[in-house]
Amino acid sequence: MRNSRTVMGVVGVLLAVVSGVAASAVQNDAARRPTTSTATAAPVIVPHESWSCGLPTGIPSPESGTPVFDVTMTLDRVADVGKTQYGRRTVAIVRGGNVTGARLTAAVTAGALDFALTLANGVIEIEQRLVLLTGDGKYIFVRGAGTGPDAKDVRVVMDFEAPNASEAAWLNSGTYVARRTIDPAGRTMTLRVFDVSSVPLPPAGRPVIRISKPAGVPAQPWDYRRAAPGEKPGAQLMTERVTLSPSQSVGPSKHGTRNIIPITGGELSGRVTGKVVPAGADYQNLSPPATIDAHYLWETSDGEIVIVRNGGAFGSLVPTFEARVDGKYAWLNAGLFLSSNPQPSPGGVALTFYESGR
Repeated sequence: MRNSRTVMGVVGVLLAVVSGVAASAVQNDAARRPTTSTATAAPVIVPHESWSCGLPTGIPSPESGTPVFDVTMTLDRVADVGKTQYGRRTVAIVRGGNVTGARLTAAVTAGALDFALTLANGVIEIEQRLVLLTGDGKYIFVRGAGTGPDAKDVRVVMDFEAPNASEAAWLNSGTYVARRTIDPAGRTMTLRVFDVSSVPLPPAGRPVIRISKPAGVPAQPWDYRRAAPGEKPGAQLMTERVTLSPSQSVGPSKHGTRNIIPITGGELSGRVTGKVVPAGADYQNLSPPATIDAHYLWETSDGEIVIVRNGGAFGSLVPTFEARVDGKYAWLNAGLFLSSNPQPSPGGVALTFYESGR
């Protein structure tokens, strides 16, 4: 682990910021996988407008496209967050893995996160953040978004950010959809990735499944909250010390210059006490205006899991939280909060969180 001077030097003026259901109930998303002969006739899933997955007009069956590669991952665990403000939440924490295919071989770096949301009507929504390391030492950032009417047919739209100058730059174009399979008991997860660029959308004469959500349920956000004009730090809530590992620099790619700093642990003190789970990262975009977007987990001293996101421009960081609605930390869900700039700390950075004052 690098010392704080080394960590700070990676990003120059911009400091690195760190910002569900029980395992037996986490479903196998490929339990009813279409066969090759029926894939082209499978219904197209039209996502709910609040979670468009990047394909708002419809997500075709992955198997209707061309196989690209398989991602096989070993899980550290599947954490049951419980029922949050958005639905029933679990988070799979990836220990590592491999990518195998004719055009790409790579490793999945430790700490990848798979956020699974189950709504009261059975609808599933998935968000994934992975980092791949190719054989020639290049990093690829992957952010996936998926949905399905139930656990039997969940499709994940994969968004790849590969270095523009690398041999994997072909991933920056095209449309890719994956079939996700998770085995919590065996601690494994796989993604079978297909290129569906040639599959016509919207479909002509093909059946359509439109995703609906229960009334009154707030939509999970795709982006982080921005501070309102005049919003200032109020009462101090807690401090966070986070340890970090060396940066994983993607460099210039299709969404800007990406730099990723993995989170390896840490501790909390104040109104919330506990530890920072060694998973997630600060997924920085260094293209002007540079922004940071840390997505990670807390494990409180009494065993609850809290999802944390802390993002924004340096000097205007806004943390948001997702915790059990029937738990001790439910107050984090509805509050408005602000974060200090990160400061050097042994092995990483330290931050202070505040109530928002207007």
